[in-house]
Amino acid sequence: MINLEKCFTKNPALVFRKIGEEFMLVPVFNNVADMDSIFVLNEVGGRIWELIDGTTPVGGIRDIICREFEVTPQEAEVDIVEFIQQLNCIGGLQAL
Repeated sequence: MINLEKCFTKNPALVFRKIGEEFMLVPVFNNVADMDSIFVLNEVGGRIWELIDGTTPVGGIRDIICREFEVTPQEAEVDIVEFIQQLNCIGGLQAL
């Protein structure tokens, strides 16, 4: 389980873009986008990515998600922890 006090920072090798109603993470290596590894995020995933700033702990992100998307803290926490674990698997985050 991820500690709710922990903060994360984004890997600068991932570029975030909103195109229409979709949110995308595109890995960029040596200034070239890896078009075979584009990650499409839903609205909540896109918002979580925006909130990962190196200073806001996971618990703070959970509280913001609860307010903005009208979900319970338990639902938000499960989704955020799963999302962070997935980002960790692709090298998208660094723990502080």
